Amino acid sequence: MLKKTLKTLALAGLMAGTALSAAQAADYTIRATANSNENDEDYDGLVVFKNYVEAASNGAIEVELFIGTQLCSNGAECLQGVADGSIDVYISTSGGAAGLFPYVQVLDLPYLMADDRVAEHVLSGEFTRTLRQMALADSGDTIRLMTIGNTGGWRNFANTKRRVAEPADMEGLKIRTVVADLPQELVKALGASPTPIPWPELFTSFQTGVVEGSKNGITDIMGMKFPDAGLQYVTLDGHAYMGALWWMSNETFTGMPEDMRRVVVDGFYALQQATFASPKRKSIAAYEEFVAGGGDLYVPTPAQKAAFKEAASPVYDWFKTNVDKGEMAFNALTEAVAAAEADINGARDADLQ
Repeated sequence: MLKKTLKTLALAGLMAGTALSAAQAADYTIRATANSNENDEDYDGLVVFKNYVEAASNGAIEVELFIGTQLCSNGAECLQGVADGSIDVYISTSGGAAGLFPYVQVLDLPYLMADDRVAEHVLSGEFTRTLRQMALADSGDTIRLMTIGNTGGWRNFANTKRRVAEPADMEGLKIRTVVADLPQELVKALGASPTPIPWPELFTSFQTGVVEGSKNGITDIMGMKFPDAGLQYVTLDGHAYMGALWWMSNETFTGMPEDMRRVVVDGFYALQQATFASPKRKSIAAYEEFVAGGGDLYVPTPAQKAAFKEAASPVYDWFKTNVDKGEMAFNALTEAVAAAEADINGARDADLQ
């Protein structure tokens, strides 16, 4: 009897909830996509965004998540969807958006941001707003940069041959890059040989010696099981913060009343904080697994890190000269870094008292 009563109550509750949901249908729907999977930091961020926005709007905004390639399959296609309004939110890497906004590759310039604290300070301030205005202008006010988070921690050099402690150790190594000028210029500046290889072919390329190294985050390295293909040396030079650019249809955003726009803005703040935190947690186990498997993990000294930055410095001039609006983006980033370092050092000094 009790079981039957509980079952009846549960069914009634479900029906009431369904009716309530139908009665309180959302006023706005945000279709958000990420070309990744549910193990990725992008997904972690979207789950936080969805939860915050739907709760803070009291159900007025519904967020639909499309993980993978259901709505679009690459940066150009997805950003076109944002521009024409068929997609409301999309996350890209700097490389994925470079075809439309080449200056966002400023995030890939090496050794400009020293650590997570600096990067998070920079990406939470005026630098992101500057890129937002540049992107709005270049897209005819259709594509809005909402925030910049993280997707995978930091890029580090890894290889199959030897420990890399200073730039001279890079000499002659065949380093996998994407088909883009900036990472190839960086690899050449350090004395290595850039070799563009598609991501799905990289494991076999390590095995066969087509390439001998790469520049990836540790979670990508371990997720793809690259140590099994011979990748046994990782140098924590942290040459680039793996920024994730979160784009939104400007028409969708500006079409909401101010109170709903405020909810969306705060939702992206919550998303950003989630993507800042997620790679830090995931990298702990990844580093432990790498070392436990016999991997060599090397942390450069401050002097060695400075030597890497000096060797890579020609890339800065190349970027400012060859990338559309590159100098504007470079100046915005370096000014933001200087301000962040001053703020952080001041706060640190105060906390040490």
